[in-house]
This record gives sequence, structure tokens and C-alpha cells, in this order.
Amino acid sequence: MLYICTIGVNFVRVITGSARGRVLLTPEGLDTRPTADRIKHSIFNAIQFDVEGRRVLDLFAGSGQLGIEALSRGAKNCCFVDSNKDAQSAISQNIKNCEFASVSKVFSTDFETFLKSTDEVFDLVFLDPPYKEGLLEKALELVAKKTSSYGIIICEHLKDYFPPETVENFSVYKRYNFGRTTSVTLYRASNGEEC
Repeated sequence: MLYICTIGVNFVRVITGSARGRVLLTPEGLDTRPTADRIKHSIFNAIQFDVEGRRVLDLFAGSGQLGIEALSRGAKNCCFVDSNKDAQSAISQNIKNCEFASVSKVFSTDFETFLKSTDEVFDLVFLDPPYKEGLLEKALELVAKKTSSYGIIICEHLKDYFPPETVENFSVYKRYNFGRTTSVTLYRASNGEEC
């Protein structure tokens, strides 16, 4: 079942760009944690010059809000990956409502199957796996091999968890803390070129 969240911290909308102000459907239940607006603001402030024209991967996509935000800001295209059927339905509807169907692909599979089978290379990757299932490190290892040399990997995780300093040729670039529970870590390639 899907619902439109309209109040409190779970109010999910597109912040800026061509789809600014569009309200997004979110899957009902505890399996999906929509990224709070203030965290999303901080993420996109940090990468504001690294979005336009980029190939995006929204892994553990949930409602697809991070990938949609990137498309709204001029990203070239986005692959949305989630194994949850309600999430897949929400993503598809949100893409349609924001008029991004022509630049989006939705994959109904788990992250490992997708990353091991895709030939795509990404410039901007969002990772927001379920916090308590130990998926982040495994996803990082796989996704780093599918990220371009000038790419950025953005991970949302619990504040008391510290992701590895390096993964493949990527190193921690910045880390942000939000409140008592949430942190965001950004990786860039150690020898990456700025574009």
C-alpha cells in the first residue's frame, strides 16, 4: 500500500529544479526510511556542481527521492534499484509524476544481483541501505567497481558506524553528522579528476 506523506519530518518532496515542489509517494511501513529534508539539502549542497549531466544510481532507492532530486537538478539519467515491491511501485509512480520516465530505469532486484550483472558505469551513487543489516560495506565494495574515476559515492548510515576510509580507489572526502543518529559519508576517487 502507498500513501502520500504530507506532515512532519517524513514529508517527501522535490526540493528544487524542474520538478520542484512535487510531492512523492513513499512505501508504507518501516522498511523504507525517507531521507529527511535537511539531510537531503546538505547532500545536494555538497554536490551541487557535480549533478548536471551525470549518470546516477539510486541503490536501495525506497521512494526514489534522491535519484529524482538529482534528475530534477539536471542529471543525465538514473537507475533506481530496490527489491521491495511497494518501493518499486512508488518509484515508478514518482518518476511518472515528475515526468522523468524517459531518463529513468527501475530495477526490481537486490543490490548484489544488479551490481554484478550491470554493464553501466555511474558518476553519482546514492547508498542508503537498511541500517541494521550490515549491507553498506558489501554494497560499497561492489559499487566502487561501477563508479567512474571522477564519480562520487554518497552513503547514509548510523552515526556510530564508521564506513571504511578507502574502498577500491575511493576515499572518504567528507562526513556530516545529523542529530543523534544519522551521518552521511561522501567518497571521491583518490586519483579522480574534477569535471
